[in-house]
Amino acid sequence: MDIEALRLLLIVAETGSFSRAAERCFISQSAVSQRIQAMEQEFGQKLVERGKGRPGARFTEAGLLLTERSRDLVARADALRREMAEVGKTISGSLRVGTVYSIGLHALTPALTRYLTKYPQVNLHLEYLRTDKIYESLSSGAIDCGIVACPHEKPLIEVVPLGEEDMILIARPGHPLAAWEHVPVSKLQGIPFIAFEEDIPTRPLIDSFLQSEGVTVDIMQAFDNIETIKQAAQIGLGVAIVPESTVRREIADNLLIGRYFAEGALRRPTGILVHRGRPRRRTLDRFITALMGEEETGSDILIDPK
Repeated sequence: MDIEALRLLLIVAETGSFSRAAERCFISQSAVSQRIQAMEQEFGQKLVERGKGRPGARFTEAGLLLTERSRDLVARADALRREMAEVGKTISGSLRVGTVYSIGLHALTPALTRYLTKYPQVNLHLEYLRTDKIYESLSSGAIDCGIVACPHEKPLIEVVPLGEEDMILIARPGHPLAAWEHVPVSKLQGIPFIAFEEDIPTRPLIDSFLQSEGVTVDIMQAFDNIETIKQAAQIGLGVAIVPESTVRREIADNLLIGRYFAEGALRRPTGILVHRGRPRRRTLDRFITALMGEEETGSDILIDPK
């Protein structure tokens, strides 16, 4: 099977014309026709209807099937060529990563520092997006991977488990709940509460936790941004439940108090999203390794897998 002939077939399908495919590939139209004919002989199937006054290239059922199946083969062949060319060479190139604020602004920083220190020739583009946009961007190829909370797989998206984050209750200093070293969840009944917006994956996690304890809070406002939630808690609009890593500085500066729950830890899973059908470049593989803390000693971990 000739990969370059399959590539040419895809170009004919894309342009809808032998002549335009020839122009793009800088070869003659007859050369395009001969390559297609050679494939037809190899497979024993007519792939493209020709002549009879019809404009453009008309693919047969066999031709449509071959073009559909060939896209992945050609993409994998191209990826293999790149990988072979990279063997023994410096890890370089661009890497596009999408993440949410609550992970990217806090837990991700140590891993990014390790990665860029080890591979300074990589041009890393970090973009902060809502979770649904990360899935969309990964599916379309706009980013190489995503890092999200409460990840879930989709037909073309695979989840690489990254770890878990402790979730804690936060409130302004002097709040009545500050008297508790570990706050009983029942103490949140009817209390003013600052929530994540409903389409943020962390929201169902918190809602489920409260419901399991039979607690109903009074949601004053809901935001999609962790920084806004923290600010609302600081000025006393209500309490909130957030990842512990996102409020360490505010707790140290006595801008917020943080408390675990008496009933036990509430943890938020995190994961790396990668495209299931897209071959991984070494740049991405090394990035995933750095995030998981497995390089060299394996002692550094981005998020505690408790």
